[in-house]
Amino acid sequence: MNHLRLLLDPLWGRFLARQVSCPLLTATRVRAPLLHPATLCYPAACTRLYATKKTKAKTKGQSLRVKINEALVSDIISLETVQQDMTAVLSALKEDFTRSLSIRTLQGALDHIVVTTQDGKFPLNQLGQISMKSPQMIIVNMSSFPEGTAAAACSLRESTMGLNPEVDGTIIKVPIPKVTREHRENLVKTAKQLSNKAKDSLRRVRSNAVTQVRKAKEGHSEDTIRLIEKQIQQMVDTTAEDIDKQLSAKTKELLG
Repeated sequence: MNHLRLLLDPLWGRFLARQVSCPLLTATRVRAPLLHPATLCYPAACTRLYATKKTKAKTKGQSLRVKINEALVSDIISLETVQQDMTAVLSALKEDFTRSLSIRTLQGALDHIVVTTQDGKFPLNQLGQISMKSPQMIIVNMSSFPEGTAAAACSLRESTMGLNPEVDGTIIKVPIPKVTREHRENLVKTAKQLSNKAKDSLRRVRSNAVTQVRKAKEGHSEDTIRLIEKQIQQMVDTTAEDIDKQLSAKTKELLG
């Protein structure tokens, strides 16, 4: 046995040496996780998207807009009536732009001129006959109402059209002003004045509406009143933007 062990010892020694240098149970390398470290999502889906300034500006205020059911606040105020009043302001501005801010003074452009007489206020075309004598001259024949001739000439002179009428008996001659750069710029100034007046009217509509809402404050919650006021302000802002758009378009048209 000892002899056999001596024969086997060299083999046994070499076997042990191989196991030390290359053990059967070696530590296995841990594979990298499929999930992104410290997250619960796949790495490809873990990119954080940051809003750009353009996106922020576009979405700014959108989440703050309110839309109230008008039927639920009808006992406080009629939001439909308020909207109609604001729409009327915008419509009046459009009519003023059409009547008073024409590049060229045409025969029909004088129809809107209001003449104040002892009997009241009347459109010019109801008091006199308007005709186009030439491309540079409009004639207003006041023979059917001669006592209104002076008042008609005064109304033409005080209009925003830059007219300088000449009276010859019952005939009013209205020279058509040349379309100069200065004339165009004056029309733009008039357009801005009309726009500012429209915004003043818009603010009055808002003030009257808010006053009406606050009178009903005792019977309703503060949140309800606040939401209604916010809805009214949104309506004002929208209409004011429309006024600015009208002014911008008219300015572009006048300046050419």
